[in-house]
Amino acid sequence: MRIGIDAHEIENKPTGVGRYLFNLLEQWDNFDLPADLKFILYFRKQIPDLDLSGHFEKKLLHSNSTAWFIHYLLPREAAKDQIDLLFCPGYIAPLFYNKPIALTLHDIIYQARPELYNWPSVWDRILLKTVSRLAAKKAKIILTCSKFSRQEILKHYPVQPEKVFAIPLAADKSFYPVPDAGKIKEKYQIKDKFIFYLGSIFKRRHLPSAMLAFEQAVLKTGDCQFLIVGSDYTGGDIDGLANQINQRLGYPAVIRKDYLTGKDLTALYSAAELTVYLSDYEGFGLPVLESMACGTSVVTSRKASLSEVAGEAAIYVEDNSNIDEITAAIVRGLTNENLRQELIKKGLAQAKKFSWSKTARQTLDALLIKG
Repeated sequence: MRIGIDAHEIENKPTGVGRYLFNLLEQWDNFDLPADLKFILYFRKQIPDLDLSGHFEKKLLHSNSTAWFIHYLLPREAAKDQIDLLFCPGYIAPLFYNKPIALTLHDIIYQARPELYNWPSVWDRILLKTVSRLAAKKAKIILTCSKFSRQEILKHYPVQPEKVFAIPLAADKSFYPVPDAGKIKEKYQIKDKFIFYLGSIFKRRHLPSAMLAFEQAVLKTGDCQFLIVGSDYTGGDIDGLANQINQRLGYPAVIRKDYLTGKDLTALYSAAELTVYLSDYEGFGLPVLESMACGTSVVTSRKASLSEVAGEAAIYVEDNSNIDEITAAIVRGLTNENLRQELIKKGLAQAKKFSWSKTARQTLDALLIKG
């Protein structure tokens, strides 16, 4: 069997879709693959340094345009290579390709809750919804990362249930408890206890509410800091709110960074007292799982897929806009040591239920059996 893969998302610095595909490829390369199974990876501008076995062939299609690559070059090359199944891991597939396709829809927030989606432009609003719907309709296999997202796909797209597979993601193997994280605190000007938020800042993640709740929690529990890492897409002023809170509390309580290096992330998760991750809509919610894998308890929401990820290993907030409720959750996490230790234990156990090996095996099985 010959499986073609749209691999352009792992060029340069991979983001969510790229990391998803990279982890799948890494695991598949460690499997005992059938002798007649071949993967052909199609790249747009450059072939990254990937140490893969002879089961994997890499092809560079030379395009400065993502649309031209996906909708013209990719299907043309797949047809030439007599691909049995074309795997498109990032929401869209070639419009004019009539052979079998496997499509990954990590979530469909742009279709189900467009008011919560961060639209770059009106054109993107039209294009993404249209192309994604067409791709889902023509796909032979649809992969997604939670039961919640599978239900959303079946609710909003006219597709057969038997072709939609919910296969959870996992935390990378780089996430584990770091015993002594004192140096990382010094690097980020953290004096003692701190809570942590990681992720792009969208309105659906209610960060202003979490920040104001943190301020109230400090008044109840004593000095603490809140490290917030992520670019602000709210159109508001997260940095301005941080400065206001710092002025009112009289010390640098809220620390803002747009990004951090990957090497620091595991240590920061491990050093934090709590990770706070509230959201109205997530296809999965990797920061919750990453935090638990590092031995840090989590305050999160029951909405969307987050309860699937956290299980019984989190402090839950029912109303993401209720500052008093969020404050109470943060205070519990900071002051109830028995609860904290229980959540750490449960969180480590919960994180072990997810693995990239399992994700890759289930994904490959779906491709081979249904493809």
